Amino acid sequence: MRRLPPLRALEAFIRVVRLGSARAAAEELSLSPSALSRRIGNLEDFTGKKMFSRTGQAMRLTDEGRAFYDAVAPHLESLAVAVEAQSENLQLLRLRLGVLPLFGTQRLFPKLPELRELHPRLHIDIDTGPHLIDRVGDTLDAAILLTTEPSPNYHMVQLDQNTVHAICNVRLAEKLGPTPGIKELEQQTFLIHTDMPQSFDAWKKALGLEALHPNAVDHYDSGQLILEAAAQGLGVAIMHDDHIKRNNDPRLAKLYDLPIASPYSYWFVCRPVDLETRAVRIFHDWLLGAGM
Repeated sequence: MRRLPPLRALEAFIRVVRLGSARAAAEELSLSPSALSRRIGNLEDFTGKKMFSRTGQAMRLTDEGRAFYDAVAPHLESLAVAVEAQSENLQLLRLRLGVLPLFGTQRLFPKLPELRELHPRLHIDIDTGPHLIDRVGDTLDAAILLTTEPSPNYHMVQLDQNTVHAICNVRLAEKLGPTPGIKELEQQTFLIHTDMPQSFDAWKKALGLEALHPNAVDHYDSGQLILEAAAQGLGVAIMHDDHIKRNNDPRLAKLYDLPIASPYSYWFVCRPVDLETRAVRIFHDWLLGAGM
């Protein structure tokens, strides 16, 4: 068998890269900064490569270090999966995941059987309650949010980039025409998602309709209910193109069928330290590769 580098040195290296901080990695491994540095040094001595450039307390990944990580990390993950599959004493892996209902029904649940087949020990508790971001790291291990921009306090990965559209019942769309004016629109009720308050302003600005003041604005905390309300003729909904396409409801039609960039995207969110837990890492890597 070929000689392998010390596993503790590999673990220290992987955690520094994934957490983006030597200090965070040292805390996670319960090591002093000097002990962590020695482990990284052992790996560099073994490979003959300089993994990090050091300036004071800061450690920055070198090109050699990045190439080493890209080559080794997938194999370490495969090793963990193999050990997991052969270990009868391992308990179920539990992930507490916050998800918006519309993302769950349209995008996540259709793919979950694939995840279960790959990782049968992983089980997910789904939470669709309010204030998901405030509960990440407390009652939630991770969440999938609809938000405008990432917070530096979290590990966040953008899952999509959408355009925003006005949609309504087909009969109302025929009555208003494809490009209704402010006079016609001001007689309508607009339906806005409580998690997307900036979407209506972005839509109006892009179309030069800043002066539009509709008859009423109704707010919903459920994307699925907004789509149904629009389909029932209760108003004009401001929603993402992805929501509309995945809903595939023949009762709905677009007004002003133009691509207007949305201020909001779906993001996967967790604390950097939690990315090293087995359940979060499995879900994170699968989500990014699932193409949803």
